[in-house]
Amino acid sequence: MTGRASWGKTPRQSVEEECARRGKDEVVAGCIALLRGDDGDGALIFALGGPPARWAVEGGEPGPPYWLRVWALRGLLWAWDDDALPAVETALNDEAWRVREMALKVVARHRLEDLIDPVVAMREDESARVRAAVSRAETCLARGSR
Repeated sequence: MTGRASWGKTPRQSVEEECARRGKDEVVAGCIALLRGDDGDGALIFALGGPPARWAVEGGEPGPPYWLRVWALRGLLWAWDDDALPAVETALNDEAWRVREMALKVVARHRLEDLIDPVVAMREDESARVRAAVSRAETCLARGSR
């Protein structure tokens, strides 16, 4: 989920373009809504998920529902507002390891020090990828505030 997508832009570029179209506040609100389990806006889902989310605008079968939460968190990597903090905290306890891993990336990128306790509690997560993300997040948080 990193790097340049097959559609010629990175996830960051796609999120930034969507922020330019609809405004950062609306993108953040949409990401929070997806994390809450709302259906979401097809154009936003496509902007967040890229080609794997083409179904959101063209129809077809969506993938597993946890991908919407992963993509919403990926959107929060590049469009952040502190209003999203509670949603990220909830995502740290998601049943899907990919969601937990991406939530930790958001914590690390934005150095969300308020979430240090839930991050530390994840050191024994069942997923090795989540445990590695915990370590990276702790390192970023140790570097200090934003």
